[in-house]
Amino acid sequence: MKMTKYLMTSLFAVALGTSSAFTLADVDAEDFVEEASAKNISEIEAGKLALDKSTFPAVKTFAQKMINEHSANNTELRSLATRKKVTLSDDAELTSKAKAAILKQRDGESFDVAYANNQVAAHKSAIEFYKEAAKSTDADVRTFAVAALPKLQHHLQDAEKLVSELAKSDTVDSTAEKNN
Repeated sequence: MKMTKYLMTSLFAVALGTSSAFTLADVDAEDFVEEASAKNISEIEAGKLALDKSTFPAVKTFAQKMINEHSANNTELRSLATRKKVTLSDDAELTSKAKAAILKQRDGESFDVAYANNQVAAHKSAIEFYKEAAKSTDADVRTFAVAALPKLQHHLQDAEKLVSELAKSDTVDSTAEKNN
């Protein structure tokens, strides 16, 4: 009896997961433009916050790069939106707003670490979204997503490198403090 229930639950989960994968694969232009622009705005806002609050030069450099490159992506996205007659989002996603609110509460090294970790998570999420959009039946969405993916993957690598640099910096600072 338990085995049957387990098998039925597993099959249901697989079926549900499979059906949602097919649904996600067909990202239409309106949904793509709205979500991609919201993600860009979130990156730009977080970058501006990092320029203001960071104490680590590498974080400020990364933040400026995110502002520049996500602004450029939104400019390109605006062209797609115009062709498709859809509206760009002018607001960050709700989850991004919540993360930004948490970041605003942090200062110094705590901010830097939180920002870097947030950037890893945000870029992983963006990459997954763009990978789904790269499977869209809309050729313009598919082309845009495929073209943007390498840059997002590079951003993820940079964010992971930043997390590593901050971890080393924290270890070095902690060791120096103990020796004094």
